[in-house]
Amino acid sequence: MFNKNDGDVADVLQPEELFKKLYRRLYDFAYYLLKDKELAEDVAQDAFVVYLEQQESIAANFSAIKSFLYTTVKNASLNKIRHNNVVDVYHKKNPLDIYSDPQILEGIIHTEIIAEIYDQINALPPGCAMVIRYGYLEGLSNSEIAKLMNISINTVKSQKKRALSLMKIHLGKAAMALFTALYLNN
Repeated sequence: MFNKNDGDVADVLQPEELFKKLYRRLYDFAYYLLKDKELAEDVAQDAFVVYLEQQESIAANFSAIKSFLYTTVKNASLNKIRHNNVVDVYHKKNPLDIYSDPQILEGIIHTEIIAEIYDQINALPPGCAMVIRYGYLEGLSNSEIAKLMNISINTVKSQKKRALSLMKIHLGKAAMALFTALYLNN
């Protein structure tokens, strides 16, 4: 859909493709701010509606569109918090200040790294990807994976080793460190 460089002018700006590529990231970012699944879904979906209404005034490049959508989600999330008078409740549950720019940036970075990890898992050879999903994302043991996939335990181990090796090559240090912290050190 887009050239290799996200900053390049988009070859084709199909709303469905933008939605497929960015919805999960925007939902995760909204959820990071709101801590409410339904509100996060609404905010992420509404961001695309706002984009469609204003797309003619937005530069036709992926970085500009992504920045617009993140800003829309951030502003809508903050408005939801203010509108529902939950700022005090939110601060009691979460002592972090969501209004500070470093906190917003941290949420975007976290969301982007998680998305990159999932992209890399999806890019693995099918056997490796399934073993990683079952083993690290679903928490199954090697023997459970072997039974489920109808392969030997040694094949499971070698697929895990191969997958982690490929992920180390393709993921940056920060993303691989986060993957390790989230899934390998349980």
